Amino acid sequence: MSLVRRAVPEDAEEVLRLRQVMIDALGGLGGAPEKNAAAVGASTEWHAESLPTIRGKLADPDGDFAAFVVDHPDRPGALAALVAGTIEYRIGRAGNPHGSVGHVFSVATDPDARRRGYARASMETLLDWFRERRVAQVGLNASAEAEPLYAALGFVRKPDPSMRLQL
Repeated sequence: MSLVRRAVPEDAEEVLRLRQVMIDALGGLGGAPEKNAAAVGASTEWHAESLPTIRGKLADPDGDFAAFVVDHPDRPGALAALVAGTIEYRIGRAGNPHGSVGHVFSVATDPDARRRGYARASMETLLDWFRERRVAQVGLNASAEAEPLYAALGFVRKPDPSMRLQL
């Protein structure tokens, strides 16, 4: 029996807690931790506003969002690991005629539960979920610390001309 399970609405607060673990590990807002220290301290205020949305997403097993989790072995009611992903539609092309593109985000393991294989098992489950939905490509942003795991799963670095506008 797998340790990994699909997250349910009752997991929403723990999902947000582990997302915050990941955000804090990346420096709060994607920059240098020392530059974002003030923002990180106040950063959990968004959880209350996000809670109804994540509960709704977790309640929709047929939607284009999925989160997979591992229950914490030492803390009942807590999660040890989280991976989340979405599927987007883009007009098809050679190599991806259905236009399904997956994106992995919020890969996080509670600091006291690391080095037990939870992230790998959760990622493998998420990748199976993508395969079941005929997703031809999956992207993610990798920290240097996590890159060996993703490389072992078959991910490769690519030059990325992406741009972003914050609205």
